[in-house]
Amino acid sequence: MLLLTLSIMIAAYLIGSISSAILICKVLNLPDPRTTGSQNPGATNVLRMSNKLTAATVLFFDILKGTIPVWSAYFLHIEPIYLGFIGVAACLGHMYPVFFNFKGGKAVATALGTLLPIGLGLGLLLIVTWVGVAKLTKYSSLAAIVTVSMAPLYVFLLKPLYVYPTLMLSALIIFRHKGNIIRLLNGSESKISTK
Repeated sequence: MLLLTLSIMIAAYLIGSISSAILICKVLNLPDPRTTGSQNPGATNVLRMSNKLTAATVLFFDILKGTIPVWSAYFLHIEPIYLGFIGVAACLGHMYPVFFNFKGGKAVATALGTLLPIGLGLGLLLIVTWVGVAKLTKYSSLAAIVTVSMAPLYVFLLKPLYVYPTLMLSALIIFRHKGNIIRLLNGSESKISTK
């Protein structure tokens, strides 16, 4: 079982390393998202530089690459704590993609994808939290930080068995947002349009 878990973790990292934003922008002849806007290869930056459909496509694939390895491991009866490591591996792939010089995004959508196998109710709570904070504040980063901070509480209320894996993911995503936190505190963080 340990060998299987390690194999899935490696696969999760490699799947996570496939940058939806970079590939979709390349296909559509858009600038590399790592060189424009916030220089973050994620759906929010793609939205700033293109349109909602393109950003939604990036978002969908970023979620999917978190869901596929964790759901696969879930059906293979991998222990809950190891599901957390698999989810972290997928997020690390998104953050530090081996195929793109280890320059990746914040992995918020990928983290959402890793949590979806816990239940669609959890997914709905996370999405509502993100959208609510984004609409109120117009800060994508703040919405992400609040959402991942709330995720362990939601999981505790719905399926306590998965709290520790969720805490690992939340800590990783918040750490990745340290630059955004500094900019939020000094008032220099860029806003998004949520219309």
